Amino acid sequence: MEKRKTETLGIHDFAAVAAAETREVFSATMASLMASDKRVVTIDSDLAKAVYTDRLRDMYPDRALDVGIAEQNMISIAAGLASYGFKPFAVSFAPFAVRSVCDQIVMNLAFTGADVKIVGADPGITAEHNGATHMTFEDVSILRAIPGIVIYEPADTVELKAALPVIKDFHGVVYIRMMRKKTPAIHNSGYEFDLFKADKLTDGEDVTIVASGVEVCEAVRASETLREEGISAEVISAHTLKPFDTETLVDSVRKTGCAVTAENHNIHGGLFSIVTETLAGTCPAPVVPIGVRDSFGARGTLGELKKLFKMTAEDIARAAREAVRMKKRSP
Repeated sequence: MEKRKTETLGIHDFAAVAAAETREVFSATMASLMASDKRVVTIDSDLAKAVYTDRLRDMYPDRALDVGIAEQNMISIAAGLASYGFKPFAVSFAPFAVRSVCDQIVMNLAFTGADVKIVGADPGITAEHNGATHMTFEDVSILRAIPGIVIYEPADTVELKAALPVIKDFHGVVYIRMMRKKTPAIHNSGYEFDLFKADKLTDGEDVTIVASGVEVCEAVRASETLREEGISAEVISAHTLKPFDTETLVDSVRKTGCAVTAENHNIHGGLFSIVTETLAGTCPAPVVPIGVRDSFGARGTLGELKKLFKMTAEDIARAAREAVRMKKRSP
C-alpha cells in the first residue's frame, strides 16, 4: 500500500534546484508528479540507486517498480501499464534504455502509440568512468528513425524540473536524454518551458551556435569568448531534437549566415544531421560540427572527455571562427 507523502525530497526553491544533481531533481520532481497523479509509475532495471529513483519506493512502493536486469521486459511492462491508463517512466542507463531494447521500443511503444516515457541516463560522454561500452553516441540517431518518438535533452536542472510535468501530460513516447550529475545553471528563475520551442539564450549577428545537453554551457562560454573578439554569436539551446524547432533555427541562420552545432553524440545522425537537413532545403549555409566523429568512447572525467573529443568552449569558438570564414568565402 502506498505511503501518502507529498514532499519533493527536500528540493523546493530555485537555488536548491539549480545547485542539485540532475538525478536529484529528477527523482524529486517525479515524487511530486506521483503525488498529484496516481497514474504515474516508474520502472527501473536494477539501476534505481544510480538514478535515485530508489527513493520513490518508500513513498510509492506500488508505483515504483524494479524489474531487475531485464530491460526488454521493462519496456514491455511499461507498454502493458500504459494500455491500462497508467503513465509509466521507464528508467535506465542510456545504452540499456535504447540499444538493448530497440525492437521493444519500435513494436510495443511506437507502433502502438503507447503513452510511455523512456529515461536514458548518462548518454554519451557523461557516462565518464563507466567507459566506452556505456557511452551512447547513437541513441538520438536510432530513435530519430522510429516514427512518432519525441526526443528531449535538458540543458540544466531548472529546465528539467519545468519540463517533466509537461512531458508527463504529453500523450506519446518521449525519450529523455539525461545526465545524472550536476550541470552548470543555464536558465534563471523566470524560465518558461515549451517542449516544441528551442530556447534562444543570446542574440547574435555573425554566427548561430546550436547546442544540446551538456554542450549548451560550453556554447554559452564560447559566445562570451567570441564577443571579446568582436564576433556576435547567437546561441540556441535545442532541447527537443525531434520534432525539431525549424523556425527558430532558420530565422537565426537567415540573419547570421552560418552555424555551428555542438552535441554530446555522434555527428552522424544527431544534431549536426538535423541542422544540415533542415537548412539544406530552406536556408543553405556553412555548418561546422562539434561532437563525436564516428568513434567509440573512452574512460575519464567529463572535462577530460570533452577535451579528448574536442567538445570544449574553445573548440566551439574555433568552429565559429571557421564558420564565419566559410561564410565570407561563399559567393
